[in-house]
Amino acid sequence: MISRTTNQTMARTAQQNLQASMSRMAKLQEQVTSSATIGRPSDDPTGTANALKVRSEIRANVQYGSNQSDAEGWLSVTDSALSNTTKILGRVKDLALSATTGTMSPSDRKAIATELAGLKTDLLREANTTYLGRTVFAGTSDTGKAFTEDAGSYDYSGSGTPTTRRLDGSTLMRVDTDGEAVFGSGEGSVFRLVDDLVKDLNENNDASGYLTKIDSAAETVRMEHSALGVRHAATIKAKDTLAEQSISLESRRSGIEDLDTAKVIMDMKLQEVAYQAALAVTAKALQPTLMDFLR
Repeated sequence: MISRTTNQTMARTAQQNLQASMSRMAKLQEQVTSSATIGRPSDDPTGTANALKVRSEIRANVQYGSNQSDAEGWLSVTDSALSNTTKILGRVKDLALSATTGTMSPSDRKAIATELAGLKTDLLREANTTYLGRTVFAGTSDTGKAFTEDAGSYDYSGSGTPTTRRLDGSTLMRVDTDGEAVFGSGEGSVFRLVDDLVKDLNENNDASGYLTKIDSAAETVRMEHSALGVRHAATIKAKDTLAEQSISLESRRSGIEDLDTAKVIMDMKLQEVAYQAALAVTAKALQPTLMDFLR
């Protein structure tokens, strides 16, 4: 069967081609306006799924970044408190050593005792160091103080539950430090140790036995400080790793969603030229005939 190509068939085909060309041009114009390759999910279903996944990872990284900053704040404040504690205990030992020399008069020993009482107050202040209103040596406790003094007794009010921050998908980092492990509690606290030393100096008693105890307390602080340093270093490393991942994720997102503006503008201009040419050719090819007016 021989098919006939009529003017009506030619006109319908030309109209379909022109509409398809206009549709392509409209899509390119929309992309240039939005600067995005994907205007709606139907434009690229696979790309849309990949973009949603990458954006989810980016949001998670933003939260991890916030957690890391908070963790670094906790650890930095605690590091400073432990450094100050070590210095204070060093001064306590120096004074205790001076008090054991045979040339010290009772009034000199009392003067040393007065300074030691001030150092005990400094130790208690460091033990109650806070970060954003939370005590860094009391775990998840919200009492406001890790240690309270009551008639020479020093009670630890920590919760026993560590404060943690999630640094990434697989790392849960402890950001507080066990105050009881650092300073002791009750009769065995470093505060009570200094109090006893002050009492013996005021009573002109032998203080040589305190040197070993002070050394032991200082060594405990150094060990806890070292453990803190390991966690602090791990937090900084996680922060650097997250920064690299964030750059990589943004690059992936850009590759999926962002527009190569220069290329799309060029394609749009070419499409406009093609559309104008198609209009001109169609106008020449489909001239109206007498039959068009007789129908």
